[in-house]
Amino acid sequence: MLAAMPPPAISSPASSGAPSSRGRGDACPGALRLHRADDGALARVRVPGGLLTDTRATALGSAAESLGDGEVHLTSRGNVQLRGLRPDCGAELAERLGAAGLLPSAPHERVRNVVASPLSGLDGRGVRDVGPWLSELDALLCADDGAAELSGRFLFVLDDGRGDVDALGGDVSLLAEDSSSALLRIGTGRSVLRVPAAWAPRAALMASAAFLERASDTGAWRVSDLPGEGDGLLDLVAKRLRAAGVDVVAAGYRDAPGRSDGPGTGIVTGTSPGQAALSAGLPLGRATSAQWRALVDTARHRGRGELRLTPWRGVVVPAVERRGAAEALGALGKAGLVVAPDSPWTGVGACIGRPGCARSLADVRADAAAAAGAVGPLPVYWSGCERRCGHPRGTWVDVVAVPGGHHVSVVREGEPAVPVRVCGGPDGLAAAVAAARRAHG
Repeated sequence: MLAAMPPPAISSPASSGAPSSRGRGDACPGALRLHRADDGALARVRVPGGLLTDTRATALGSAAESLGDGEVHLTSRGNVQLRGLRPDCGAELAERLGAAGLLPSAPHERVRNVVASPLSGLDGRGVRDVGPWLSELDALLCADDGAAELSGRFLFVLDDGRGDVDALGGDVSLLAEDSSSALLRIGTGRSVLRVPAAWAPRAALMASAAFLERASDTGAWRVSDLPGEGDGLLDLVAKRLRAAGVDVVAAGYRDAPGRSDGPGTGIVTGTSPGQAALSAGLPLGRATSAQWRALVDTARHRGRGELRLTPWRGVVVPAVERRGAAEALGALGKAGLVVAPDSPWTGVGACIGRPGCARSLADVRADAAAAAGAVGPLPVYWSGCERRCGHPRGTWVDVVAVPGGHHVSVVREGEPAVPVRVCGGPDGLAAAVAAARRAHG
């Protein structure tokens, strides 16, 4: 497999504000296509559903230490970024990742963008465990030549019925409805297709194929780029499923009851007797080598050798003995991970900022650290420029570096944000952020 991999390439950043167009080329970085940043090369390793074995997690940590800046960076899709890489390390990185099983198909390595409910099958809240869907969909993607034409931005969502990852705005989403059926959603439309649960992953792949057919005429990378946001795609998929003998029914979309924003930090109890899961956050989405080893060691020696990376830049360690869960969580806290809701890092995120990004106007990670005491119910995201790379969805506090200061606003979907300009020292900025984080009425 490794011998067939193309030589790793380094791409330059796409120009800001350029329209989505297949003529421009998909500049989304991958594990075999490195991105050139100010702090070195960057690799983005797709981790479908955020699921990592301890062996694969160790391989990522080792690559970060020996080839990059030593840190493991999580993305808003539960993928891993390795930063500060040497420009000439591409072949060695590909060999390391391939040997660990992180590159099952070179042509598909950038399109394996699948998020799944991180606590599915662990806490008893979801309608069903979407783990089997995840395994099947990833296998189908890697085996389908046409799927390799999807962009590195295209997103599959597998929601177990609790409504957490459904809120992330997938291009193709499967929502567990009950033990026998799933709802297929394309884009963010209000129509869905009820399909048999056993057919759900194949229906999702068919939906992506239908998107590609439409995208070939429009140059779209994502469903939202299509005229009418993919009107008619759901009908086309329904027609093809019925032709295959599958009983499908059109339905209306409804938000999941008890919709959540992802797992909180701490101990997660569930339905397995004597077991629990640990949920920890990574400050600003980064784990030092020591913190990453602490997570891997906990999964290996306390759990079943598994980590689940979340789209909220956290990590879940399943199947920890309940009687030792508090001690294990405390050890992660001592390593500097976020393990309690009252941590000053809870709900705080930031892009890479200076000096890693040439577009950034500020060292926003340092700004976020200086204002870490500005706690409140709303999450806050710090951006070094107007692009807001990696920002969350829903309602959040938006802090953007601008010439001479920052703009602070509360973003609510469907409502225009009204920024407040803050200039001067860190105390004034912290006060403005704290006030915004409490503005949740």
